[in-house]
Amino acid sequence: MQFWTHENHAIELYRPEMIESRMKYIHENPVRAGWVEKPEEYLYSSARNYSGLNGLIEVDYW
Repeated sequence: MQFWTHENHAIELYRPEMIESRMKYIHENPVRAGWVEKPEEYLYSSARNYSGLNGLIEVDYW
C-alpha cells in the first residue's frame, strides 16, 4: 500500500518572496483544516515562533 503520491512538484526557492509565500502556505494549513483560527494557535507550527510566541522547537530564521 502506498501512502504518498509519486508526483514531485519541487520548486527552487531562490527569492525571499518565494520562501515567504511557501511558509505562509504551510502555516495556513491548520487554519484551512479548521483546527485553529490563526496559524500561531497551532502548537506544532513554526508560525508561533515567527509571531513572537514560544514554539516547541527553536527556529533558525532565514
